[in-house]
Amino acid sequence: MSDDALAAWCKVRERVDWLSAASVSPVPVRPAVDGLAAWFDGPVRLRDPDRAGRLIAAMTLSRAAASRGEPLTPTLLDGWQKLVLGVKEVGLRQSDAFAKAGRERYGLTPRTWQDFAACLHQSTDPSVPLTARAARAYLDIAFFHPYPDGNARLALLVLAHVLEKEGVRLDEVGPLQTTRYADDPDGALDLADLITVLIRATHRRAAAR
Repeated sequence: MSDDALAAWCKVRERVDWLSAASVSPVPVRPAVDGLAAWFDGPVRLRDPDRAGRLIAAMTLSRAAASRGEPLTPTLLDGWQKLVLGVKEVGLRQSDAFAKAGRERYGLTPRTWQDFAACLHQSTDPSVPLTARAARAYLDIAFFHPYPDGNARLALLVLAHVLEKEGVRLDEVGPLQTTRYADDPDGALDLADLITVLIRATHRRAAAR
């Protein structure tokens, strides 16, 4: 059996110096283009119009939650994931899960979902830079792999929700669509750095309008 990628991520998560991530201006970022909506309505719609429609509906729900200041919780994610998958009910996985053609396994223990909820709660920690919180929440979804399907789509919505609560929207999200690995602490911080770059670029392009 392959190694437990979730266990590896939990160790990496504690080892990464999240506080070293670059800070960005707290001023709200109002992009010239709504990058998340454009991604769903562009590349995603070209591949699967129904999927795009479901993702836009989930994005709308997630932004409404952000406007109310709602923190990330498994219950909140359940509501988004129903829309993402187009189903009436969803549930956290009840067994090990696999990804990357079976090369990556995400284990399940009696503490997994308790730990998951605690990790989601940390997305509101003001002592951690926004970009690090957004990156960490994205990777939590990727490697806790809470649902049998749709986790990559949910991870992007979660990243956007963390930013949205601080008034930040990106004008492009395509660069975020790369493969991530659970045992890669440098890659975790690289994601935070990438989010910083995207925020600054969004600021710059919006100011140039």
